[in-house]
Amino acid sequence: MSARADIIGDVRRALAGAPPAPVIERNYLAPSTASTGEVIERFIERVADYQAVVERCDANEVAKRIARAIPQEGAVVVPAGLSWQVPGAVEDTGLSARELDAVHAVVTAATAGIAETGTILLQHGEAEGRRALSLVPDLHVCVIREDQIFAGVPEVMSQLDPRRPTTWISGPSATSDIELIRVEGVHGPRTLHVIVVGT
Repeated sequence: MSARADIIGDVRRALAGAPPAPVIERNYLAPSTASTGEVIERFIERVADYQAVVERCDANEVAKRIARAIPQEGAVVVPAGLSWQVPGAVEDTGLSARELDAVHAVVTAATAGIAETGTILLQHGEAEGRRALSLVPDLHVCVIREDQIFAGVPEVMSQLDPRRPTTWISGPSATSDIELIRVEGVHGPRTLHVIVVGT
């Protein structure tokens, strides 16, 4: 028998005959009363607060906006399932960390966005690519549709697949040292460019 099994057995014996845990009402999770337009505007405002570049466009303008957002020189990588053409981009075929470090930008889609916190969520499907894509290149251009933006965390949780890893992105990578001097790009992209697409 393992130590883990011993511990679990001890816990079960200690809880035997104990009354069931009380049910805690979560009536504080009131649904948002904001309109769709207000939710989208709040998302854009909060994303911009994180010093990210954020812009809106129609669906037929996305490829043009992506082309303007990526650098004219330097390598760009995209996940295999990205819906838009990206000039000069290389499709990710399992590039090594060293190869990704030589890439200047990545373009991905998103799973969802949270207006209250200005957060973008990636669950790393075909249009979002593996996690390393959104963490290593210096510029992350992320495309999110308006219908993927939710008011708060409770609303978005039901949209996520609990079996998939989820990366939560709130602005460019940033940290502060002991003197509270902000440093960007330490453990992720130095620049985040978000394109919000009207539906």
